[in-house]
Amino acid sequence: MFFAPLSEQEQKDLAKSLVLLLSKYKYISDSYIIEFFSENLWETLPVGWQKALGDLSPPQIAQLLLDRDAKKRIYPSVWPLSLLALRATSHALVFPRMPPGHRAPDHVAPVKPEEFLSNSSQSSLLGHIFRKHVKPKKQHEIRKLGLMVKQLCDQTHCSSVVDVGSGQGHLTRFLSFGLGLDVTGIEADTNLVSMASIFDQQLLSTLAKERQKVLFIIMLLHSPGPAPRHVVGWVSPRATWQVFLQQLGRREKDSESYPAGPCQKRQRVLVSGQECELEKDIDHGSQHFCTEECSFVACATEQPAATVLQQCDAGNSSQSNIVITQPQLPNAFVLNHPYKVDNGNTMKESPVGEIPSAGTRQDSAIHPNSSFGIKEASSSNFVLTGLHACGDLSATLLRHFANCPYIQGITSVACCYMKITTMENPMPPGVMSPPLFDHPKEESLSEYGYPMSEWVRGLPRHQLSYKAREGACHALEDYLHRLREESGLLKTHCYRAALESIIRAEKPHLRRASIQTIKKAHMLSFAEYARLGLPRVGLPGDLPIDPVHVGTMLKQQDRVIVFFSLALLLAPVVETLLLLDRMLFLQERGFQSQLAPLFDPALSPRNLVLVAVKKADEEAC
Repeated sequence: MFFAPLSEQEQKDLAKSLVLLLSKYKYISDSYIIEFFSENLWETLPVGWQKALGDLSPPQIAQLLLDRDAKKRIYPSVWPLSLLALRATSHALVFPRMPPGHRAPDHVAPVKPEEFLSNSSQSSLLGHIFRKHVKPKKQHEIRKLGLMVKQLCDQTHCSSVVDVGSGQGHLTRFLSFGLGLDVTGIEADTNLVSMASIFDQQLLSTLAKERQKVLFIIMLLHSPGPAPRHVVGWVSPRATWQVFLQQLGRREKDSESYPAGPCQKRQRVLVSGQECELEKDIDHGSQHFCTEECSFVACATEQPAATVLQQCDAGNSSQSNIVITQPQLPNAFVLNHPYKVDNGNTMKESPVGEIPSAGTRQDSAIHPNSSFGIKEASSSNFVLTGLHACGDLSATLLRHFANCPYIQGITSVACCYMKITTMENPMPPGVMSPPLFDHPKEESLSEYGYPMSEWVRGLPRHQLSYKAREGACHALEDYLHRLREESGLLKTHCYRAALESIIRAEKPHLRRASIQTIKKAHMLSFAEYARLGLPRVGLPGDLPIDPVHVGTMLKQQDRVIVFFSLALLLAPVVETLLLLDRMLFLQERGFQSQLAPLFDPALSPRNLVLVAVKKADEEAC
């Protein structure tokens, strides 16, 4: 599962190469596709590139440019060496998004993960009690990450886990009830914490009913871990790890006072003068209430722990003032057949019908007022995890791991790179302020989310713009699929770019104005698209539009796709630099780390997990 670890010098050399490549093609990664016509982006490309790429079809773009595993490339013309070098270098330098030895299929249709072949909405490898209220993507993630966290706990001799950005508690429930761990989830959104508590109660109710059906195998069962605790708290990048532990020490009454609220909200995110509106079910927690991985938020496009794990699987969060006496959790509810069991070395499939061990905790009751407080933390070590912890939150967790003596291991899956703070942009758009209820004592901040390492900070031209970091969040595999099947969705970039040109002709001062998302835009004529979009920027929907001028722009749709594909080619390069910077940060502090493509990238685009453990000379939990 893990890539072969890079030596410290190899990491430094890779960082230099990444910075050199990105600085050379900054004019591509920093460009907004909606400005294709208004900024004449096509003319910024070398003439030889224009000739080679100008007449490519979408499937050719996929095969010749974006698909790193393509076996046969048939070129309709001779490509410039500089273009070939860009493609080859971009593919060679990035961290692979597929597990070692795994190869993506050549055919058009994306292959679903095996666990969803029989039912596209329910993972066959996750017990039904952990699938309720959980979307397929999240089911895949919590099973994969949960089992990795469990094995990390076994390696570090910890039974306690802190899940930051725990949301509605899906991962924490799996870790606690399913894998027998003592879990505390911390989440800034009070509504999500309330829902997590409700879902915990529902799960316990289900267990009570299921117990009656499995009494005949009760001797084979193991107890779940204590019910997870949910803490309402904002993990501030400016606060010390001591403050973080104090936040974890809050008792349940701090979160009980928040009533359950709606699970949906609308979030408006300002992106360099352009707003994008996100409206999705909130199915995972995040520091800034992000509703989904930002790979699905394309604003500019309107849209050595070598022994940790070899193969793995995952989970999310829950609450604590619950008394668990009986029933004990049947292992049959943790993972569906075929089971994944821990044989002490690797996670292997066991024959159908066998019941695997489901955790190490034998606690049958938890006192209603139990608390993972600062006092307990002083004598208890724990593992830290963050599933798609957005923006600076991932960087903050890594700093806490490096500085806090009680954190023995960490799994970090990042998200929302554009919301990372930098010296050039210390307050990126879209980052929300801490909730009013949370005012931890803070220190002055002299460090940013990027770069974290001294090495990258010392490299000339290491800066990454907001747009480059936002581009690193796009879903490469999804766009490859659109290209291969020549999806109608491809026209939306061209539509928006053409509309931007019309808007600027009327209001030259208005740049990248928000029109939000127009539903099913690819199924509309451009005239209808414009009629819906223009009023959103204060222009009349019946504004006269030159059909000849518009037709000329729409005929260049394939060029728009090519330019966006070039930017997408650089997106994994940016993500690799961001993650490598974090690995170097840990290396500079004496900690070895490894990276693994844990999730299926077609289902969960932000699929790389950074794992680190401390040396086993600490006192066991």
